[in-house]
Amino acid sequence: MHLVPILLLAAAAAVAQPTSVIFDTDIGNDVDDALALAMLHALQSRGESRILAVTITKDNRYAAPFIDLVNTFYGRPEIPIGVVTDGKTPEDSPMIRIPAERRDPDGALLYSRRAAPPRDATAVLREALASSPDDSVVIVQVGFSTNLARLISTPADSALVARKVRLLSAMAGHFPTGDPEFNVKTDIPAAQKLCDSWPTPIVFSGFEIGNALLFPASAIEHDFAWTPAHPVADAYRNYMHFPYDRPSWDLTAVLYAVRPSAGYFDLSPPGRVTIDDEGRTRFAPNPAGRHRYLILREPQRARALEALILLATQPK
Repeated sequence: MHLVPILLLAAAAAVAQPTSVIFDTDIGNDVDDALALAMLHALQSRGESRILAVTITKDNRYAAPFIDLVNTFYGRPEIPIGVVTDGKTPEDSPMIRIPAERRDPDGALLYSRRAAPPRDATAVLREALASSPDDSVVIVQVGFSTNLARLISTPADSALVARKVRLLSAMAGHFPTGDPEFNVKTDIPAAQKLCDSWPTPIVFSGFEIGNALLFPASAIEHDFAWTPAHPVADAYRNYMHFPYDRPSWDLTAVLYAVRPSAGYFDLSPPGRVTIDDEGRTRFAPNPAGRHRYLILREPQRARALEALILLATQPK
């Protein structure tokens, strides 16, 4: 074989490498986290991504078991799971508790799981990054900034992030209005630290993006019918009185993280996001800034929603 075809094949192989993703979630506070995790498993099955770890910012005892059973359902029980210590929102959540406790007619757990002992989220993040090539990891943060702010609290870990992470895709904020948004205002000091000190580019998917893309109840009813029991559909039915359509906030951060060049969204100019003590997000354009936020144009809406639905409901 001639040298040029060999080089072309090598280039094609490099392009086809899956995106290494760490998923940081407040699973249990809203059902979009569960749909976003289902998307990541679908993207991994397609060869587009690889889940390195899942870390949790909701301090509730059912959060890790729910993540565990979803990963096991998709055939990936080995994915490391890290939990927050002294975190926010410890309140009960039927969307994760009911699937975790559900049993079959014989009394066995309906959704099997690995049931490994919980580990500290910071340690899991550190290990996942340390074992990855430089500039290879995309972190998808769809909850509070608690875990990531704690990770960069030491110079050594901040340097590790700078070396290993190429992008943070965060569902946070509200642009351009700056209205306080749940993921930001639940842990404002952590969100402030993230915006002030995170050492890599951040792309924010604001409240307005997912709010414009409603995940339909009809997809839960019909598109998950390929299996008699699906933990994500189960979570959806137990989050609110069913049927209902729900904004796709967290799903948009996943979609951009893995397919940033697919044209589902536009990007703001570069700049810097700051957060005040009330949780308002302010964006100031700056050519040297490392922050941007997603923009959804009307012609992009139908295609983006179609991708979210197809990936979230894809059979394993």
